[in-house]
Amino acid sequence: MQRAEKIAIVSRLLQESNSVLFITGAGISAESGLPTYRGVGGLYHDATTEEGFPIEVALSGSMWHQQPHITWRHIRDIERTCRGAQPNKAHRAIATLETTTNKRIWTLTQNVDGLHRKAGSKNVIQMHGTIQTLLCPHCGWTQEVQDFAHLPETPNVPSCPACQNPIRPDVILFGEQLPEEAVNTYDRELARGFDLIFSIGTSSQFPYIAHPVIAASHAQIPTVEINPQETLVTSQITYRFDEPCADLLDSLIHAVL
Repeated sequence: MQRAEKIAIVSRLLQESNSVLFITGAGISAESGLPTYRGVGGLYHDATTEEGFPIEVALSGSMWHQQPHITWRHIRDIERTCRGAQPNKAHRAIATLETTTNKRIWTLTQNVDGLHRKAGSKNVIQMHGTIQTLLCPHCGWTQEVQDFAHLPETPNVPSCPACQNPIRPDVILFGEQLPEEAVNTYDRELARGFDLIFSIGTSSQFPYIAHPVIAASHAQIPTVEINPQETLVTSQITYRFDEPCADLLDSLIHAVL
């Protein structure tokens, strides 16, 4: 099928759908200047850290409890990469569809960069948390922040102003359970069903990211993938675009507004 024909069909599906789920990964933030390759925040590739650990170990819940200064060193790398990033056309297009139509729009994201909410989306399931919220696991103190510039530098571990225990960003580290509120929202909205599902810029390696697409395929609900690379769900996709997402998604959504 030619690209122009697929665009026409997907535009019509968007127009006719009352409910749409957008599943997003690091690829949607690529045109905001953030990296897309492996690791939390899309920052790391297949290399060990300077301490000699795989990044999954350095950024794990167990390392946080044992040697929090190591986890914080790499959390800072993620935050510095995200610092100053702004939503691009894709983030803004999804937010516009949600806020200016009567359609039920939800975004399920793996990203911790907070760009969907910064663009104006409200119905966002941040399955891996967000780097913009600091929390104290000991006493429950939380604070929204723009960046980490005000925090002490490594090797110091930032402490809670209320109880002096170590604080951390509200992100899911390797080996930790997904946030209960996000999981409950995920289960509730999937149970309600969607008329159309987009998978954008994600390799779909996590089962909870791949599941909505696979379930939709089995139920003969149309799915759209926008990704330059083939993924674990490509074989289940109805309409696929092997290209970056920002301009395409912006055109698709604004064509139906």
